[in-house]
Amino acid sequence: MKGNTMEAFVQHSGIVATLDAVNVDTDQIIPKQFLKRIERTGFGEFLFFDWRYNEDGSPNAEFSLNAPRFEGASVLLSRDNFGCGSSREHAPWALLEYGFRAVIAPSFADIFKNNCYKNGVLPIELGEEVVDGLFSRVGATEGYAVTVDLERQVVAEPDGAEHAFEVDAFRKRCMLNGLDDIGWTLEYAADIDRFEAAAGPSGA
Repeated sequence: MKGNTMEAFVQHSGIVATLDAVNVDTDQIIPKQFLKRIERTGFGEFLFFDWRYNEDGSPNAEFSLNAPRFEGASVLLSRDNFGCGSSREHAPWALLEYGFRAVIAPSFADIFKNNCYKNGVLPIELGEEVVDGLFSRVGATEGYAVTVDLERQVVAEPDGAEHAFEVDAFRKRCMLNGLDDIGWTLEYAADIDRFEAAAGPSGA
């Protein structure tokens, strides 16, 4: 039985969008009023809703992701402690559906980071100096894109510069093969069936 339940992440090239803020919490990533949905889809349009829109519903021209230059961006660049706050799994759902396959920051909140891995969004921790340099180059060049190579664990810039990042071996394997926790468990379905057959009926 094959358990692929999310899109595999092997290598991805995409435009980088910037969100220059520390401590971006999950309540901002996906505000609580949009958590009533029971499906895992439909959250992308509400990503950063309170920042993307004014109180009258019009787009907030001051918010970076509303800039035309970032239309179609699939790599998000931000600052320290991204994804802090409540542990809602809806946050990576919203990021992914909006179009982001990877988030680059100096650090992430642990629960958010694990939720990203389990839902097909790659959280990449790079040093503050590297992140500062990326902010500068993205700001100076419209359409600035990078290539994220999970197999090699590097972020490559257009000039050939590469930045290595760490990733847990288990999470790497799951993302390369498109397996969330359920998908990974299903890979062992035959072993589980054999164990249960050998153990016999419960209570025997």
